[in-house]
Amino acid sequence: QVQLVESGGGLVQAGGSLRLSCVVSGSIFSRNAMAWHRQAPGKQRELVARITALGSTNYADSVKGRFTISRDNARTVYLQMNSLKPEDTAVYYCDMIQGAREYWGQGTQVTVSS
Repeated sequence: QVQLVESGGGLVQAGGSLRLSCVVSGSIFSRNAMAWHRQAPGKQRELVARITALGSTNYADSVKGRFTISRDNARTVYLQMNSLKPEDTAVYYCDMIQGAREYWGQGTQVTVSS
């Protein structure tokens, strides 16, 4: 059974940095597309950044130039978040698409104080 576990969230002051990690356990067949999403209170979940199996990346306009998604193997993906703003406060979720299935982690809270 595939499971995704996020870590690295926390409380940080505006302008600070955090690095989120997402580790995949269970059976995976290859390097898959993975992404970070976030959901703030009262708002819909939104895509923050995605990395394809081949390493191509794309970002939400709101985080371009501040966030970087990367991976070091098929099972671990990171989100480096710099110059954090209060509006980045949300629960951050990792997801992975393998074949026709999409898997989600449980989320990690990021809170940015002004």
